[in-house]
Amino acid sequence: MNTFFGYIRVSTVRQGERGVSLPEQKEAIERHAARNGLTITQWFEEQQTAAKKGRPIWTKMLRLLRQGKATGVIIHKIDRSARNLKDWADLGELIDSGLEVHFANESLDLASRGGRLSADIQAVVASDYIRNLREEAKKGIYGRLKQGFYPMRAPIGYLNNGQGKAKTVDPTKGSLIRQAFERYRTTKFSIPALCDEMFRRGLRNHANGRVSQNGMATILRNPFYMGLIRIKKTNQTFQGNHEPLIPTHLFEDVQDILEGRFTARPKRHEFLFRRIVKCNICNYSLIGELQKGHVYYRCHTRDCPTTGIREEEITAIVKENLRKLAFTEPERQYLNDAIIGLKKNWIKDRQEHITQATIKLQQVAHRITRLTDAYLDQTIDKDIFEERKVSLLFERQANQEIVQKLKDGTVSVPDALHKFLELAGAAYSLYENALLTKRRALVKMTTSNLSLNQKTIDFAFAKPFKDVADREKDADGGPSKGLARTLDALLISLQRGLSTDENYLPE
Repeated sequence: MNTFFGYIRVSTVRQGERGVSLPEQKEAIERHAARNGLTITQWFEEQQTAAKKGRPIWTKMLRLLRQGKATGVIIHKIDRSARNLKDWADLGELIDSGLEVHFANESLDLASRGGRLSADIQAVVASDYIRNLREEAKKGIYGRLKQGFYPMRAPIGYLNNGQGKAKTVDPTKGSLIRQAFERYRTTKFSIPALCDEMFRRGLRNHANGRVSQNGMATILRNPFYMGLIRIKKTNQTFQGNHEPLIPTHLFEDVQDILEGRFTARPKRHEFLFRRIVKCNICNYSLIGELQKGHVYYRCHTRDCPTTGIREEEITAIVKENLRKLAFTEPERQYLNDAIIGLKKNWIKDRQEHITQATIKLQQVAHRITRLTDAYLDQTIDKDIFEERKVSLLFERQANQEIVQKLKDGTVSVPDALHKFLELAGAAYSLYENALLTKRRALVKMTTSNLSLNQKTIDFAFAKPFKDVADREKDADGGPSKGLARTLDALLISLQRGLSTDENYLPE
C-alpha cells in the first residue's frame, strides 16, 4: 500500500494567515506524489517553529506513522521537518525502521548511506541556522535595550509605537496607573482592595478585563513606570528612554510597603500613634489599647522587657520637641527677608542648582562606567554588578527628575523653603489644634524615630526638621548673638538638601 502523509509547516500563525508558503509547499508535494505514483491520504498542517521540540501536529503524525497508518511521509524540504536535532533523530529512527521519507524539493535517497549523510548534514546546517538566528535576535534585543527601547509589549499604562520607537503614555490608563501607586502608598489598600478600587475607577488589563491580584503586584513592582527597564529572566536593568509615569521616590515608597508585607486589617480604634511608635528592643510597632478611659501602647512580643506607656506621655514628648521648631519674631523676620532675596536671585541661582545636579548626574554616570569596567575585568561577579547598577540607575533617575523639574520651573527652591519654614514654625500650634488624622500625618512627617526603650521615649526629627531644631540658640531659647550666621547656615543646609534630593522637604 503506497499511502503517504503530507506535512507542511510555517513558523508562525501570521505566516500561515498570509497564505503564501503553505499553498506552495502543498503544490510541490502534490507534484512529487504524482510523478512517483504516491497517494496522499492525510495532510498535516502546522503553524509553529521547528526550532524547538514538542510541535503537537508533528508529534501526532509521528505517532500515527509508528502505528503503521501510512507507508511514509512527504515533506517539502528538510528544514520544514526539523530545525532541531531531537526531531531529526526521531525521524531518523522511523527511517531506520523502514519508513519512507520523501522531500519534494530535494533529490535524496535516504535508503543509501550517501543520501542519508547528505540529509544529516543539511539537518545539522538547519539546526545551526536557527541557533545563529537566535543569537542574532538576542543581540538585536540587547542592542535595543542598551538604547533604552523596550522590545516587548508595552506594560499597562503605555502604548506600543512600533519597532525602534519608545513606548508612550496611554492617555487613559496612564493616569490610572499613577493613581494605583499613589493609593497603595497610603497603606490604606491591600492588593485585593486596590484591584477593586482601580477596577471601579476604570483600569483594565490588556484583554480589557479586570486586573488580577498577581497583575497588580506585577505593576507595582515594575520599575518601567519610573523610567527603568528590568529583564527578569537575566536579572538585568537598563535606563529607558520612555516618559516615566511616576517619580522615583513614589516607586521606592511602594517597594518598601511591598517588602514590609503590609496587609490592611480592620481597625476597631484609630489611635493617634498607631504604627508610629516602635519598641526600641524588638523593633515592632506598639499596639494601642483603650483601658479605663486611657490609651496605652504596649509591645506584644513575648519576653520583651518593654511594658507600655500612656498616650499622654508620648504626646508630652512630641509637643516638647515640636516647640523647638518654632521661630522667634526676629528669626521669622530675618528668614522672610532672606526668602525675598532668594526669590529675586532665583533665575541666576536656578542655573547654579541645575549645574550642581548635572555634575552629580555626570558623577553617577562615571560610577556606572567604572562599575561596568570592573565587571568586564571580572573583578566583581554578575549578581553584585547588577545590584550596584540598579542602585546607581535609581540614583541617576532621581537626579534626572530634579534637573528636569528645575529646567521646567516646576521646582522653586525659594518657594519650597518658604512653605517648609512656615510649616516648621507652625508645627506646634498645628499639632495642638489639628484633628487626629492631621496630627498623625504631622508626627509621621516630622520624625525619623519615635520609639519606646523600656520606659523612655526616644525621639528624633527627620532630616530637614532636625536642621531647624538644632539651630544655635541662647540658653533662654531666644535667638543667638550670631543670628544671621546661624540662620544663613540653616538656609544653606536646607538648600543643599533640596538641590540633591527633590523629596528632602515635605510636600
